[in-house]
Amino acid sequence: MIEVKNLTKRYGEITAVDGISFTVDTGEVLGFLGPNGAGKSTTMNIITGYISSTSGTVTVDGSEILSEPKKTKQKIGYLPEIPPLYTDMTVRKYLEFMFDLKRVKLPKKEHIDEIMRLVSLDKHGKRLIKNLSKGFRQRVGFAQALLGNPPVIILDEPTVGLDPKQIIEIRKLIKSLGKKHTVIFSSHVLSEISATCDRVIIISDGKIVADAKADELYSVLSGEQKLTLTAEGGSTEIISEIQKIPGVQQVKKTGAETYSVEYQKGADVRRDVFSAMVRVGASILEMKSGDESLEEIYLRLTEQAKGGKE
Repeated sequence: MIEVKNLTKRYGEITAVDGISFTVDTGEVLGFLGPNGAGKSTTMNIITGYISSTSGTVTVDGSEILSEPKKTKQKIGYLPEIPPLYTDMTVRKYLEFMFDLKRVKLPKKEHIDEIMRLVSLDKHGKRLIKNLSKGFRQRVGFAQALLGNPPVIILDEPTVGLDPKQIIEIRKLIKSLGKKHTVIFSSHVLSEISATCDRVIIISDGKIVADAKADELYSVLSGEQKLTLTAEGGSTEIISEIQKIPGVQQVKKTGAETYSVEYQKGADVRRDVFSAMVRVGASILEMKSGDESLEEIYLRLTEQAKGGKE
């Protein structure tokens, strides 16, 4: 659906995006993750045609953004970090205005009603946007991005400034969008991305430093396959039983009730470890991937990329 090839953007001597390439499949929810200033918004602005690239290409559903800008933009719904709202309009009037501006050819009233229901704005159509909370303003921004049912939805930091309840609601909305649209969702918060997306790309200083499915993120980022197990029971029996599991390479006791389990790349031994603990009558208190948290690995990766550039 989306293909980005050797994309570069320079501002004088500053390189904001440095030759990145990636693809996004139809119906995929892609998380675009990186620290502030990493190049996320620049990349999204190039994909949407808001700014031009220095070099490289962006193709959306067969249309290239620079050679066919109008055709390509019609396939994209975009929600920037600060939604472009006219706050003196009511919700419905604003959506009707954006409907006309985008020259959507669907039945106007029915289409707007459908979108307002989807983003839970159907009871707020007559309210002035300036009187809405930030969470509901964000929903209005989502609604304008969905006008015309574009196959691609691009969301730039859509949960910034929202409270925990609003963040959970927006996560659910993004997941539901992935059933009918291809979605790119940027954030600098790892937990946000890993809870919402099918796949994650991490960018630092304009370069891609990792690209993995969300459920494989730990092993890809850490470069190792390791479990940290905390269990009550006889240590000799625990170690012996885990060592019998296919794919396990080494088991070490690292504390009074903690064990480090290293296993072959591509394997997933969690269920087998659970079964092994049942067989020896041990109680699992905790089981997690690796010694480092995802956040620690993410910070280490982005710092390494930054240091390498300098």
